[in-house]
Amino acid sequence: MNDIFDTKRSFRDLGLRPEVLSGIEAVGFEHPTHVQAELIPLAISGRDVMGQSKTGTGKIAAFGLPLLHLLEPGDAFGALCLVPTRELAIQVAREMDVLGKDTGLHNLAVYGGQKIEIQAKRLEQRPEIIVGTPGRVMDMNNRGLLPYDRLRIAVLDEVDRMLDIGFRDDIRKILGTLKHKHQTIFVSATISKEIEQLSRKYMRNAENLSTVDAKSLTVSQVEQTYITVQAWDKRRMLRHLIEDQSPTLGLVFCRTKATVDKVAKDLRDHKIDAQALHADMHQSKRNRVMEQLRNGDLHIVVASDVAARGIDVDGITHVFNYDIPEDPEVYVHRIGRTARTGRKGLAIMFVEPDQGPLLMGVERLTNVEVKEVFYDQFEPGPEPRIVRQRRASLEQERESNRKNLGRTISEAPAKEIAEDTSKFPGGVVPSALPKRRMGGRLRGRRR
Repeated sequence: MNDIFDTKRSFRDLGLRPEVLSGIEAVGFEHPTHVQAELIPLAISGRDVMGQSKTGTGKIAAFGLPLLHLLEPGDAFGALCLVPTRELAIQVAREMDVLGKDTGLHNLAVYGGQKIEIQAKRLEQRPEIIVGTPGRVMDMNNRGLLPYDRLRIAVLDEVDRMLDIGFRDDIRKILGTLKHKHQTIFVSATISKEIEQLSRKYMRNAENLSTVDAKSLTVSQVEQTYITVQAWDKRRMLRHLIEDQSPTLGLVFCRTKATVDKVAKDLRDHKIDAQALHADMHQSKRNRVMEQLRNGDLHIVVASDVAARGIDVDGITHVFNYDIPEDPEVYVHRIGRTARTGRKGLAIMFVEPDQGPLLMGVERLTNVEVKEVFYDQFEPGPEPRIVRQRRASLEQERESNRKNLGRTISEAPAKEIAEDTSKFPGGVVPSALPKRRMGGRLRGRRR
């Protein structure tokens, strides 16, 4: 566990004030993680920081504890934390409440899906810390309900994901509006060139902090495996694994919202307690699913990548990559939902026979050899008729293309020209290009 925790230091060594330390002790934290031990002292000194750390290593506390240390009750709208999803906004605000219980500070999550009137009323109470998604934050600012002029600290959490899901312009607009002097903190599991460009533009002499070993972006407590499976067998394989593994808490990741719904329904149809979680669901339904998950009343959640960004729940034992992601960085974030803060976890990825390049992309990014596992008890199902028909149709198309390509380039024009000899009355119909051509090089006369 030493690759996550700094066992040589305690939170008391980081310079945090007693009111903050009491919240840390109340939740039972003993030693800080490496990112916490490095980022917290820099942040409370007032430095701009760009921190990179593996998913599941306590980044919320890494930036949250400095906010609780630096702000005082009455510092209305003193800190703004931008996050990519509604669930993550709720999760960050919830964790800040717990850690800051003795500080007298108040925080508020603002996000789409909840009525404007509810959040507007709470903003009137002038909380010190705002946690929100970029779109709703901008909306509240435009309404005059969330001013930026008193902002002392701006935090961007999961920066890589915010860029991935299209918040580039919103982030630039918000950060560009902050003309007064303030502190800026970026935290992310991966740091791209675009993130570095953002930091150069909107940060002052930022301290670049990385607790990520260049050899691996994933924590060693996650056992990473894959299964080769045909597309039509994936639902049956998932049911087999859930029955075989009996996960205490499992996440199933699908690429599309439609697949999330289909897979969740299939599990319920086979008496497996499962709920869907994706962006098209009403916010109240998403909140109920998350509450069930936190309370231990739900064992399987089938989720899209966007919705799952707010799932920061202790005790997730299994992550099933039902669909292998096209972007390997998404894989890093997915499996980071398990094995959090030192616990062990298992990540299982379904790989279809033609998806070898996607698997290699994951292994190259993480620098981990994902081990193939086999389940002899599982019997693959027959190839569906529609798949056989599609393959036969493709074969016919390929055969037709091969026959059409049998004509040489020179033969085809000759035949087409010979069909209409009226264009060359009394002459010879050309059947090929001339052997020697001028190539466009003409010697002209000077004028």
